[in-house]
Amino acid sequence: MGTLRDLQFALQLKIEELRQRDSLIDELELELDTKDDLIRQLQTELDRHRNAPQHTGTTGSTENTRPGLSPPVPDEPQRTKRQAISAEPTALDPAQLTHVTLTNYSKSEESRELIHRALLENEFMKHLEQGQIQTIVDCMHPTRLARGCCVIQEGDDGSLVYVLEGERHGGRWREVEGWGGGRDEAKERRWKNRVMKR
Repeated sequence: MGTLRDLQFALQLKIEELRQRDSLIDELELELDTKDDLIRQLQTELDRHRNAPQHTGTTGSTENTRPGLSPPVPDEPQRTKRQAISAEPTALDPAQLTHVTLTNYSKSEESRELIHRALLENEFMKHLEQGQIQTIVDCMHPTRLARGCCVIQEGDDGSLVYVLEGERHGGRWREVEGWGGGRDEAKERRWKNRVMKR
């Protein structure tokens, strides 16, 4: 058996090894977050290009506005996205919808732009007409939630929309600000919170 000094030295080596591993894990998480952000930006840019209206010239051919972009080769199989959205059945008469009054909430231009950008990046909402998106932006209101609560999860009622802005570090969100919209009027306050990424 080793002496106490040998054991302390071995313990120090193990502690240093663990610190190095933790440091490497932190660096890799940061690199992963950076790459995730880049992928998100590229996906957004790709979606914008796919959804951008194509202008036709006098010859009737599609013009590319950016150099280096070429039309897809006809022999290549086109990738199709599978999407599904299910609306809740409603017994509401469409004529009654004309009597619904919407409440507009004042917000800064920066907040309006954040909400508008987030809606355009959403797979389902980006297909709405501009007037519908503007109505959603106008009706969204600040919301306050308790620290550590679950904001929304898969399978929840689809009557609420949340737009969050924050900084993610190591799998956790820091200082998140958000805007909510929907039927829950008890939560009409600005919120700043730390939310765990689930």
